[in-house]
Amino acid sequence: MTLRALIWDVDGTLAETERDGHLPAFNRAFADEGLPWHWDASLYGELLRITGGKERIAHWWRGLDPAAAAAPEAAGRIQRLHERKTAHYAQAVRQGAVQLRPGVRRVLVEARLRGLTLAIATTTHEANVRELIDATLGPSARDWFTVVGAGDVVPRKKPAPDVYCWVLEQLRLTAQDALAIEDSAVGAASARAAGLPVLLTRSLYTAADRVGEVLADLDGLGSDDRFASGVAGGAPWQGRVDVDQLERWHAAALRPAAVRA
Repeated sequence: MTLRALIWDVDGTLAETERDGHLPAFNRAFADEGLPWHWDASLYGELLRITGGKERIAHWWRGLDPAAAAAPEAAGRIQRLHERKTAHYAQAVRQGAVQLRPGVRRVLVEARLRGLTLAIATTTHEANVRELIDATLGPSARDWFTVVGAGDVVPRKKPAPDVYCWVLEQLRLTAQDALAIEDSAVGAASARAAGLPVLLTRSLYTAADRVGEVLADLDGLGSDDRFASGVAGGAPWQGRVDVDQLERWHAAALRPAAVRA
């Protein structure tokens, strides 16, 4: 079956948004609200096990003060904190604090030239996706992505497969038509549960993730200055990921196990 679409995660996959954008934005939102909360890089890495910004705040609050986190007014405060955090993130992105990971632009452009459909499946707010695309690729690049599954478009977030299932439904494609590009164990589990083969490009916060079966487990996509490296098909791999390579991995994933062996 021919590869027809690439479905991209955002945070950690398109860009190192967690370290450079979301973490400082959370801390600024807490300060705005007069809260004595501060997440350092190590703590934030642990909190990333909880997908979704509002969910992350609620989880943290429950650990500090379960009664306050369960109060009727808690949901409104969490929403307000998240809105402030989103505004701070947008400002940071507009100011150039976040850049695409090496090789991302190259693969996106090549995929478009080769006629592949591009889509996004993420737990982050849709406004964050727009800001990142506008700042790194230009506003016209919003049209590059046929479908954007973001934020609360589905009730269950990753590692549930819902967002990938929703994106595939909107694209009118089967899981065998597409390939997911993710950076984390949680994201890879979500894509695999939807039946998608996965290319893993580990980010700063997911270098130690324990991940199940993927097409390739790499440290990036590679650039002119530096090859990506990792494992593909059970063997060491090094190079620059391109559409031809994605098609080969995709085809190998769909072959019966006896043939692959």
